[in-house]
Amino acid sequence: MAAALTAQELITRHRPTLDRALETIRTRAYWSPHPEHPKAYGEDGTLDVAAGKAAFDALLGTRLDLGQPGTDDWVGGEVSPYGVELGVTYPHPDPDVLLPAMRAGQRRWRDAGPELRAAVCLEILRRISARTMEFAQAVMHTSGQAFMMAFQAGGPHAQDRGLEAVAHAYAEQTRTPDAARWTKPQGKRDPLALDKRFTPVPRGVAMVVGCTTFPTWNGYPGLFASLATGNAVLVKPHPRAVLPLALTVRTAREALADAGFDPNLIALAAERPGEGIAKELATRPEIRIIDYTGSTGFGDWLEANARQAQVYTEKAGVNAVLVDSTGDYRGMLSNLAFSLSLYSGQMCTTPQNLLIPREGIATDQGHKSFDEVTADLAAAVSGLLGDDARANALLGALVNPDVRARLEAAHDLGEVALPSREVAHPEFPDAVVRTPVIVKLDAAKPDDAAAFSRECFGPVAFAVAVDSTAHALEVLGRGIREQGAMTVGAYTTDAEVEEAVQEVCLEEAAQLSLNLTGGVYVNQTAAFSDLHGSGGNPAANAALCDAAFVANRFRVMEVRRES
Repeated sequence: MAAALTAQELITRHRPTLDRALETIRTRAYWSPHPEHPKAYGEDGTLDVAAGKAAFDALLGTRLDLGQPGTDDWVGGEVSPYGVELGVTYPHPDPDVLLPAMRAGQRRWRDAGPELRAAVCLEILRRISARTMEFAQAVMHTSGQAFMMAFQAGGPHAQDRGLEAVAHAYAEQTRTPDAARWTKPQGKRDPLALDKRFTPVPRGVAMVVGCTTFPTWNGYPGLFASLATGNAVLVKPHPRAVLPLALTVRTAREALADAGFDPNLIALAAERPGEGIAKELATRPEIRIIDYTGSTGFGDWLEANARQAQVYTEKAGVNAVLVDSTGDYRGMLSNLAFSLSLYSGQMCTTPQNLLIPREGIATDQGHKSFDEVTADLAAAVSGLLGDDARANALLGALVNPDVRARLEAAHDLGEVALPSREVAHPEFPDAVVRTPVIVKLDAAKPDDAAAFSRECFGPVAFAVAVDSTAHALEVLGRGIREQGAMTVGAYTTDAEVEEAVQEVCLEEAAQLSLNLTGGVYVNQTAAFSDLHGSGGNPAANAALCDAAFVANRFRVMEVRRES
């Protein structure tokens, strides 16, 4: 266990990082304090790849005792998408015992103030960062991400998102001064005078409902936003992806204790198979904030039933790319091929529908028909994934049988431009690895429109023939409005079309990427700069990360007295 840290030591250690984060969320420039390359993690006592793997292996088959109150059972059952049985068991909570214990430490945490809370949160992130390689293995073997993606998205990128949330939380809490002297002139009489103090007060216990695909990347914004604003945080991971968030909770509890705070300010709520504990917890009066990533069905249920809580949801959407024209045909195909392939399309930002005029598009290589564009994109995907080693590194494994079922069913929806193929994994023979399928559909056909108008999560893309670019804009706008979208892409060399697609996205509140042909992809967002989701369409009711994401997690209370 680390030595106890005083408040001043924590603030001195972490204030420069906090100041840099505050400046970066203002400028929206590039910055990250967490290295993106594995070689950066082999010095100063941190874990290299081999040590991280050893640390992960040492966890297999063990009981992860967090020392939290109210444990009435030990539960587990995670099986890696790569075929490894984790065998880790976790504390199952009695909420009647755990939740009061979590609330007991909130007064001292509230009174610590925004700066010290931010410093403690940054200390938690520092300790997580030092164990990034262990976390990478945990994310890989719960989400099915390939190692490099699990390392980057589950490690430094997730940590960046957590730090970004802390910075926004600090900025909003300090927008109102701690104290003010108020005087009102009264003419010939003495002025009225009051001394006023303002204190950010947390809502209560927050709950983070984790997902399988990005347990840390999607979990950290809400977790750290709530913790930094003074709330205790109960982490309810997805039953197939407990380990990354359990390690997070353990690290946070240790850091809180070392800083002199109650470690029960953060706790884990693992569940028995099929228990559905999230519903029971979500409606308890102690739970005042909920952060959720997952299916639309349960997200809608939370919004309708957890009425005592402020609920932040990221649900399903149907992401589209409008293809009108391009000045870099090869670059467009390469960029789209990578976007469709990354993590087998198991990202909420992966494009699904490619809206292409049936008469074709203008390119720097001449006019290309709808069939040519589709065939060339299929060839680009095949070329990208033709080598099995490269394919495994990009695709990862399918996270659950439902994804595989949707992939197989998609082949019957229309003319297949690119069939999915099975890829053998040399290290994990039980891994289910599949390349994307591309299916041709026609927006003029009702059955086809019904197929592409719903989310088909996984490695499935639809090349949708539309009557014209104007028709594509209509289909795009209606799709965002009715189904929601986390991302929109567009390719055009026409200034009027560019303006028109921007207008659709502004009207329907969707984040837009234009003419990406290089090393930035529509399904990737950068912390401190890019907004993930908008909060303005059905795919999500909040954006990661902005002021609105943190400001409603606390209230400012005023005490005034006569001077």
